[in-house]
Amino acid sequence: MLTKTKKPPRFTKKVPAKARRLPQFDSHEFVMTLRDEPSGLHAFIAIHNTNLGNSALGGTRFSTYSSEQAALQDVLSLSRAMSYKCALAQLPYGGAKGVIIARPKQNRHEILKAYARLVDKLGGLFKTGTDVGISDQDVKFMAGYTSHMLGVTPGDRGELTTSNTAALGVFQAMKACLRQLYGSPDFTGRSVAIKGAGKLGGELTRLVSEAGGSVIISDINTSRPRTVAKKYARVTVASNKDIHKQPVDIYAPCALGNEFTAKTVPQLRCKAIAGGANNQLENDNIGELLHKNNILYAPDYIANAGGLIYVADELEPDGFKRSRVLKRTHDIEGTIGAIFQQATERRMPTYKVADMIARTRIQDGIKNER
Repeated sequence: MLTKTKKPPRFTKKVPAKARRLPQFDSHEFVMTLRDEPSGLHAFIAIHNTNLGNSALGGTRFSTYSSEQAALQDVLSLSRAMSYKCALAQLPYGGAKGVIIARPKQNRHEILKAYARLVDKLGGLFKTGTDVGISDQDVKFMAGYTSHMLGVTPGDRGELTTSNTAALGVFQAMKACLRQLYGSPDFTGRSVAIKGAGKLGGELTRLVSEAGGSVIISDINTSRPRTVAKKYARVTVASNKDIHKQPVDIYAPCALGNEFTAKTVPQLRCKAIAGGANNQLENDNIGELLHKNNILYAPDYIANAGGLIYVADELEPDGFKRSRVLKRTHDIEGTIGAIFQQATERRMPTYKVADMIARTRIQDGIKNER
């Protein structure tokens, strides 16, 4: 049972002026500040758009930030990407995101409990689950205080999890890249550099290796890539700071965002990019720079949509279906292939084509038919 507090948790649902002034603000419907003084909770929830559905989906991130503004910028950009992700994955939901600001000496369980209680007060407008800093165990704990956690309902999931379904989606995006570059999705003789050796990066390494490709992998935790490399054939380890400089067919950023900047793009020696990280481009100008440098870019919110597809399926009227999740995840290859085709025909950067399609679907409120 919840313990009583002197001051109950609260949230402010209006869009504060400080959010509207930020470049990441994109006509968001709600930007909520969440506070709970007894636990020390300080968080934001951003609902970008709900034209495609009455509920907005997006994970919750528990992370340190240099400032409150940095956290607000993160939740704004991530929630917009979730709207685009739902639109191009043909899911009938809006996009949202939550970020909890981590501080020293916090009681993690009390923070999560207070956060879950506030999510519950939104009555299903926001449904959330794992992200950076939030584990499956955290989600199960919060599910004791709200029914709006994703990834906890039973179903015939088999070997599927959020992370390995996300990896499968990135793998499909890589196949689209290879088809565009070489006319075939075959990994035999192809090379991939993967930044991030966590659950997603490790599973992606397995998929590429078993498909006949060679992998160079890195992680900020230097023991992780060595452990992964021992498991699979044709896998070597590189420095995390130099992984993006490797001469490979595909570079897969699977860690944090803002991977590509005006400084890092000229250092790239890959032919294509397809990874699991969110918000890989520091800004739109970087997408233009990749295009100018003839580096094929699989838009991140399409490539990494497998995790969303996995958790969203439990909201279907007939419950979670493994076969449906696999089909929708495999469809990522075709979606990105179509983006590549349009980008070639229009002589436009791939990120711009993807954004245009997503915005059109969202603005028109297209409920995608299956």
